[in-house]
Amino acid sequence: MAPDREARERAATGATATTRPRTRLDQPKPQRLRLLPEWDPEAFGRLSERIARFLGTGRFIVWMTVVIIVWVVWNIFAPNDLRFDNYPFIFLTLMLSLQASYAAPLILLAQNRQDDRDRVNLEQDRKQNERSIADTEYLTREIAALRMGLGEVATRDWIRNELQDLVKELEDRRPGGRGDGQVVFPAERSPGRDVEDR
Repeated sequence: MAPDREARERAATGATATTRPRTRLDQPKPQRLRLLPEWDPEAFGRLSERIARFLGTGRFIVWMTVVIIVWVVWNIFAPNDLRFDNYPFIFLTLMLSLQASYAAPLILLAQNRQDDRDRVNLEQDRKQNERSIADTEYLTREIAALRMGLGEVATRDWIRNELQDLVKELEDRRPGGRGDGQVVFPAERSPGRDVEDR
């Protein structure tokens, strides 16, 4: 870029020579140096759930009991120069406190993740129930409309009776009408399923 062109662009945008150059928006920002280590929260959550699941098993209690018994027996009956934790077992107490201090937050993290999953599942179930209720109400309204509509549908027997009554009325009005009571539209067969009407 020519120097005079840069000066014109700075004058047009109001930038001075000390202004930082504009960064391009179509380029990703360079990664900053981080002082703290990075970790995948999802992988850490899965690991904490596995540990919490193991801490809640009988296998863990059995192994923990075996380790404590071996620890105590070794530090009581081993020769004095091989003992690493004498009678008040302060190191054992420290180790158990350390294990408990790590186990409690891991268990709480696993419970929080399970609560989040339960909350999402309950929300999905609630939405599904709302959709089911709406569908049921819609179908109920449709069935009610069909029943009301079927109440107004004329059947073949009703039409036959109406035509029979009209023919009889016309014959009675005509001078010298037949009036012999002959059925003009007889029923062809016993009432049943009307296959031919469809």
